[in-house]
Amino acid sequence: MQFPPTNGDFTFVSSTEAEELSGTISAPDVKLNLGSDNGKDPYTTTFLRQRGYGWLLEVEEDESEESKPLLEELDIDLKDIYYKIRCVLMPMPSLGFNRQVVRDNPDFWGPLAVVLLFSMISIYGQFRVVSWIITIWIFGSLTIFLLARVLGGEVSFGQVLGVIGYSLLPLIVIAPPLLVIGGFEMVSTLIKLFGVFWAAYSAASLLVGDEFKTKKPLLIYPIFLLYIYFLSLYTGV
Repeated sequence: MQFPPTNGDFTFVSSTEAEELSGTISAPDVKLNLGSDNGKDPYTTTFLRQRGYGWLLEVEEDESEESKPLLEELDIDLKDIYYKIRCVLMPMPSLGFNRQVVRDNPDFWGPLAVVLLFSMISIYGQFRVVSWIITIWIFGSLTIFLLARVLGGEVSFGQVLGVIGYSLLPLIVIAPPLLVIGGFEMVSTLIKLFGVFWAAYSAASLLVGDEFKTKKPLLIYPIFLLYIYFLSLYTGV
């Protein structure tokens, strides 16, 4: 039994009648035009928007921000660090370096790199002292800072931390000779004393200013002991 089709209804036919049916479905010629000169929406755009698919035609324009280099983001100035290293390794005033920049313009990454390098060298001797070197660097600098403030010095903890860290460079310099001539006890002892005096002089000449007057030995001596302890962590003596 068949019902006459109405507008919008489906009509079911038998299999025999379906075999007699034939034909083609012509697709409309749709041209995709995302824009026009007169600013009006084309047919395709209107068609998609009427059916809730207008979001397919939306294009997000990302506002490109100028990305800074990684070193600038981390506030790392390689030229400044290199200059400070030269100031510490060559502390003689006659060489013409502005050594006060190590104290007046402290940074964190340079001293940290020096301490980590000293720790890596110390692995050759005793692996367990690596964490101790970083700990002694921080708390030793804190002790020198507190002592300097008690004695009337105008220094910040960041300045002391940077100077103490950079001044470990002489101990790094003497490490290769100690490995070569470690069997000669007398020569090895002289090199160790030279390295400690070198490091202590570089740090004390920057931290101990004229404001201490007659109290300079009270601050120079703890700095000297601190670098002796650093050397003992590396050499074991």
